[in-house]
Amino acid sequence: MTARPASPPDVRPAARVLAAAFADYPWTRWTVPADDHERRLEELQELYLAHALEVGIVLVDGAPDPRAVVALLPPDAPDPAPEVQERVVALHGDRLAALAEVVLPPAPDGAWSLATLGVHPDHRGAGLGTALTEAGLAAAAERGATGVALETSDERNVRLYERLGFAVTDRTELADGPVVWSMARA
Repeated sequence: MTARPASPPDVRPAARVLAAAFADYPWTRWTVPADDHERRLEELQELYLAHALEVGIVLVDGAPDPRAVVALLPPDAPDPAPEVQERVVALHGDRLAALAEVVLPPAPDGAWSLATLGVHPDHRGAGLGTALTEAGLAAAAERGATGVALETSDERNVRLYERLGFAVTDRTELADGPVVWSMARA
C-alpha cells in the first residue's frame, strides 16, 4: 500500500470513504441525527477533511479512488472558519446539545491529534488502516510532532492503536452515549 498526500479533488471521495467507515460507529451514531444520517455524516466528513487539508496532514491510500484516509492536526491548528462551524452546528441538529455537554480529558501538551482514520468497509482487513496510520505518524514526525493523541468509541480500534504504540490514557463513559477511549503515543 502506498500512501499519498490528499489533494482538494480527493476530499469528496475521501469523505465518502469516511462516511461508509463510520456509518455504524458509536460516536457518529450518537452525535449525528438519524434523520438523513448518511448525508449529514458525509457532509460533516467533507467539511472536516477540507479543514484538515488546509492546516494539517491528510493522506489517502495510493489507489486512484481512495479506499482509506487518515487526517492529523497539529496542536496549534486553528478552528475552522465561522461559516464552516455554522454548517457543522446545523448538521448536528438536535444532537448538538448532547455533544456540547461532552467533557473529555485534554490531550497531552503539544500533542498532534489523529483526527480521523477510516477504511471503506469493502477493504477492511487488508492492512490499509495500519499502513496509512504509520505513514501519517511519520509525516507528523517530519513536521515536528513529538506526540499524537486520539479518541475512539470502538473497542476494536483500541487494539489497533495499541499495536501502533498508543496507550489508553483515559476511558470516559457518556450518559446515554458511547464509551470514549482517550489514547496517546509519545
